[in-house]
Amino acid sequence: MFHTLFESTAFDQVTWPMVVMWLVAAVLTYLATAREFEPMLLLPIAFGALLANLPTIGVLNEPHDGEPGGLYYYLSKGIQWEIFPPLIFLGVGALTDFGPLIANPRTLLLGAAAQGGVFVTFLAAHELGFTLEESAAIGIIGGADGPTSIFIANKLAPQLVGPIAVAAYSYMALVPLIQPPIMRILTTSRERRIRMGSVRKVSRRERLVFAFVTLVMCVLIVPSASALVSMLMLGNILRESRVVERLASAAQNELINLVTIFLGSSVGITMNSDTFLRPATLKILGMGVIAFAVSTACGVLIAKLMNLIAPGRPINPLIGSAGVSAVPMAARVSQVEGQKADPQNFLLMHAMGPNVAGVIGTAVVAGYFIARLSAH
Repeated sequence: MFHTLFESTAFDQVTWPMVVMWLVAAVLTYLATAREFEPMLLLPIAFGALLANLPTIGVLNEPHDGEPGGLYYYLSKGIQWEIFPPLIFLGVGALTDFGPLIANPRTLLLGAAAQGGVFVTFLAAHELGFTLEESAAIGIIGGADGPTSIFIANKLAPQLVGPIAVAAYSYMALVPLIQPPIMRILTTSRERRIRMGSVRKVSRRERLVFAFVTLVMCVLIVPSASALVSMLMLGNILRESRVVERLASAAQNELINLVTIFLGSSVGITMNSDTFLRPATLKILGMGVIAFAVSTACGVLIAKLMNLIAPGRPINPLIGSAGVSAVPMAARVSQVEGQKADPQNFLLMHAMGPNVAGVIGTAVVAGYFIARLSAH
């Protein structure tokens, strides 16, 4: 009787790689709950990773002989069919204020400069033996944009979705630790004390025109980024129109929260032991640090260069580090570092310019890689 009972369980299907992945899921849960490292994504990812490494029934199985597939067979289509990342961008657009960028268009260059980490990491990954497609997906980690990282990984390197997502969101959470040392090394005390004038008020008309013009230009320049950019701008138009508050509120709250649960857990489902426990995963995690560091440095250095070219309108180089897409965390880091040098210096709104520019920039770079490498 006991033998029959044991055979009805799944204990005999447990392998040591599964147990290792349970520990990985435990670590991600610890980072999300105890250290609060991007808990909105890391906690669902940890749950999905645990589920992917259990001998479940009715969760992951494909349809067979007229029987329906498992729950996550269908939910994972949200990533495979490129539904979840654009929907996240819809919510991000509804939450984003492009006013600081419109008020100071020069900061768009800082958002573009921060993409340097993407291309440096792309080249480094290829030198380490990854294919061009895999290298592009890894490089996007430097843009500090989780949904875009998942979007391009699913397009170009679906086997790396799990490691890339974990690296992207983990290092986004570590922005306050990774960026400040680089910012201090590359700037002088005098530069960190530079004060910038107050940000002018931007009208609703300007905001709406910006959203529509940016959508048209990005789609014409990089059609492959259409899904991300269009949803980003739709969300922003809902916000800035001020006539559909219910829709804007739904995008900012219910929609983005629900999709975040499904996106995170579906990413975790890809992290089975066969695909995650490889040397390539450690390489990806290591290159993620390089990507963030180079992106931060490029933003700061371009800000310094802009001051040399136009010394009459100085930019505090600290806001250059906010060119990565970690909104608004990177902008807050610029504010904190600026106030350490001058407690009366307020850089947050200025830093939001390159910060939101980085969101657009990373989406455009991802579209460029997809267009060039999809048929490679």
